[in-house]
Amino acid sequence: MEKELDRKELKVFKKKNKIKDAKTDYVYYVICAFILFLLAVIVIYPLYYIVIASISDPDSVMSGAVWLYPIKVTFSGYAQLFKRTDIWTGYGFTILYTVLGTLFNIILTIPAGWALSRDYLPFRRVIMVLLIITMFFGGGLVPYVILCQGLGLYQNPLILIIGGGVSVYNVFMCKSFFQSNVPKEVLEAGQIDGAGEIRTFFDLVLPISKSIISVMILFYAVGHWNNYIDAYIFQIDTQFYPLQTILDGLLDATKSGEGEVALEQMRIATQIKFTSIIVATVPILILYPIIEKHFGQGVLVGSFK
Repeated sequence: MEKELDRKELKVFKKKNKIKDAKTDYVYYVICAFILFLLAVIVIYPLYYIVIASISDPDSVMSGAVWLYPIKVTFSGYAQLFKRTDIWTGYGFTILYTVLGTLFNIILTIPAGWALSRDYLPFRRVIMVLLIITMFFGGGLVPYVILCQGLGLYQNPLILIIGGGVSVYNVFMCKSFFQSNVPKEVLEAGQIDGAGEIRTFFDLVLPISKSIISVMILFYAVGHWNNYIDAYIFQIDTQFYPLQTILDGLLDATKSGEGEVALEQMRIATQIKFTSIIVATVPILILYPIIEKHFGQGVLVGSFK
């Protein structure tokens, strides 16, 4: 907001004093505009290609003819994808895992970040050192699976919700946000009014922390939504597979065969590959604009300094 005001004031100042931009300034503007346009094309074109390839004839896509606009528009790929009942059940389970898993992550991460941001937390430095160690050293996959077996989470869909409950990186982002964005005056006013630690956290801290909470929701939700490997690792029953795991298995199933069968399966795989990307990404694309207004502030203020 301050930057926008500064720019407006600068324009008004230039108009009043009849100050014109130098030729070098215009060259700079053109170069910046060209670089930004090039970056936009690099980012947008792959997304655009996925969309046009998903509605194009698979033979044209395989031959490389599709690159600027769709050829022989067909929605058979979407029809083949949506006529499968496992796609719909996978969608339902993925939404369930994402909502409950993200809620579980937020319940653990936000209070942990707040606690670590308080200087009076007992053994604060020791706890931070132990958390930092986990960012550089891990026990590995096999000990993790053995631990989950001991907890009764092996072959249990619950692991897809509570597995990886806390990201240390996200905890430190929350800690940094709380340290720099929660005014001491607000906390002191709460103490004067007799608010304890729990009431201070829920009534004073959380209402002014919407930006970092939004960022955490997006980070965790994307992680849960794109998670497909855990269902394989923990040998979850196929009826509880999330959408991404089902799509991965569907693509693998269309890659076997010989001769004309292999060619037909390759055509199906080409269609499903692009349509599945669209189907799997739409919910996240819908979620992002909802919390976008808080995203920039949360990432910048909560980032490491």
